[in-house]
Amino acid sequence: MNEVGELLSFKVTTGNMDDRKPVELMSNRIFGKLFGDKGYISAELYERLKEKSIELITSLKTNMKGKLMSIMDKLLLRKRSIIETINDILKNSCCINHTRHRNSDNFLINLVSGLIAYCTMPKKPSIKWTKEEKEILTQIVGTQFIEA
Repeated sequence: MNEVGELLSFKVTTGNMDDRKPVELMSNRIFGKLFGDKGYISAELYERLKEKSIELITSLKTNMKGKLMSIMDKLLLRKRSIIETINDILKNSCCINHTRHRNSDNFLINLVSGLIAYCTMPKKPSIKWTKEEKEILTQIVGTQFIEA
């Protein structure tokens, strides 16, 4: 998803697949910063994405050394929880969490129709900034922060 709640890519995988494997394929047509949770930490993945002009930003595991991160990246990483909100909408409002499909065609039809239902929603969850965050962003960027 992007900052305004639009879906950019999705991939259906088995439950036992490593979450990091489909990331490269899903990020073929994007650039910039890619935010993920601690499960996406991988030096190899970071380097492969860096070659594609994508910066992978994750929080650190408790046993890891700290690393320098820009204030902007820290603010954006805190907004990553919006992904969980979108997952909840997809599962509950768009009904893609059905587990008793009779065949794979029904599963795919249900999944795609749920994704279409989400994409056509007039109001999607998006990143909201607090007054303090807007002030910090204004100082970093050097221009006035404009609400879309």
